[in-house]
Amino acid sequence: MDAKRQDEAHAKQAPERERRRWPRDVQPDNEAAPPLAPVLEPLSFSTIKLAPEDQFTAWQAHVAPLVDVKLPDNKSLDDGFPADHTAWNLGGMLIVEQRAPAHSYLRSAAKLRSSSIDHWYIVLPHTGRSWTEVDRRVAEGQPGKLEIRSLGYPFRGRVTESESLFLYLPRDLFADAALTLDANNNSILSGNFANLLIDYINSIVTRLRSLTAEDLPRIVHATRSMIIACLAPPAEHAAAAEQLASVALMERARRYVQNNLDAARLTPDSMCRALGVSRSRLYQLFEPSGGVLHYIQSRRLLAAHLALSDPADSRRIVEIAEAFGFSSAANFSRAFSKEFGYSPREGRRTMILPRPARSVSPGEHERASSFEGWLKALGS
Repeated sequence: MDAKRQDEAHAKQAPERERRRWPRDVQPDNEAAPPLAPVLEPLSFSTIKLAPEDQFTAWQAHVAPLVDVKLPDNKSLDDGFPADHTAWNLGGMLIVEQRAPAHSYLRSAAKLRSSSIDHWYIVLPHTGRSWTEVDRRVAEGQPGKLEIRSLGYPFRGRVTESESLFLYLPRDLFADAALTLDANNNSILSGNFANLLIDYINSIVTRLRSLTAEDLPRIVHATRSMIIACLAPPAEHAAAAEQLASVALMERARRYVQNNLDAARLTPDSMCRALGVSRSRLYQLFEPSGGVLHYIQSRRLLAAHLALSDPADSRRIVEIAEAFGFSSAANFSRAFSKEFGYSPREGRRTMILPRPARSVSPGEHERASSFEGWLKALGS
């Protein structure tokens, strides 16, 4: 009995020794690592303080990189167009909070030919309704429903007075899921994953002002994964083998251009040989993008812009121009100015555009060019 009582006493004492030991290993609160500082600064645009007759014209200019907009038939410039547009740059993704009166919009084939912007975008309306047509198929947007659409294809539509969230994501972010996304262009997302994505997007927006640099790439990656999870290919697309084959070929062509921007002989002929297609097939593929030569030059200009805006890149402007296939500094300067609206020298002196997984700091925000500049640099 004495031995049993000793064992019981020992068992009771053991927890007491544990309770005495563990507190000594706890890190004091005053030694915890300091929290990381928030990094996002919004790029805001509003027509509200303008004279009513000037509001719509200002809005037209602001959204011109994306779409051409028109007033409804029963409205005039004198009626005013009070609109707000606040953009947040997460490096690999743009989030836009937008409020605007009723209008119609058009992204024409002509605009595609003059633009290097071919991102995917997600729309989440909070109020209002919209109707958007792509290839004679209309998607009806409404509050609480996600829309997905490509800026690489023509579309047109109209929207009532609305408040919406927009997410812009670079096409290359979905290179391994290109077939799935293209099959779902201009679709309304539904199901449990879509509802989870809506909750996730709304939660990001409420925290934009507190996000840190470490948060941004994780948010972009998670958003990408959730979008793909929403897009199980519907059965009616299974028979569209020829269309999907064209999409796959186009993605191969895009990757070839991106991987050979600095090649001296990046030409339609070299692409035909690498892809195993005829010149007529290649030109057909790139016709919506303004032609293969236009596409190559746009991607080269974007890469050159990134090099110019890199403080660590000490090459002269002419060396950067030559590295990306421009035969002379004069040709490069003309093409660069036409694409971005300012010269290569001005770009080097004043522009620090955002990189993937990096946002614009408060100091750089004053130097950021515009919403158009953010769109063109997205994913480069």
